[in-house]
Amino acid sequence: MNPGAQTVAIGADHGGFRMKEALIRYLEEELGARVIDCGAFSTNPVDYPDIAEAVARRVAEGKATRGIAIDGAGIGSCMAANRIAGARAAVCHDDRSAKNSREHNDANVLCLGAGLVPVGQARRIVRIWLSEPFGGGRHQKRVDKITRLEGRESNDA
Repeated sequence: MNPGAQTVAIGADHGGFRMKEALIRYLEEELGARVIDCGAFSTNPVDYPDIAEAVARRVAEGKATRGIAIDGAGIGSCMAANRIAGARAAVCHDDRSAKNSREHNDANVLCLGAGLVPVGQARRIVRIWLSEPFGGGRHQKRVDKITRLEGRESNDA
């Protein structure tokens, strides 16, 4: 998919604020994407689960095509985003994980660790992640199984 044809919800906690600001400029100016800024709006402390939820909800509700959540390692935001029905979040730290998360898993929320991934590398990951199509085929049945897990109670397994 053409990155410029997408609306991207993006948010970060205070630790990812500077990366978020750099990625917003990159998304808008270089990729031509429309951006929904879900916060934080400064380096004042905020809780990453609130930000990740805001990003994931925009995607799940169809207000954004894709979402990006940023915290120190990306892990906490990924855990929070995956609690939202309709969100398939993946932590990506390199080109290959970005490609795989889209091609194999149809991830719609990208989680980045601002303390682990330099901004230049994050730009490259975002470009790949927004451009890579879902492979479908043999991967579709696995994504369908993930989707079915959303409605199950923990004692149903």
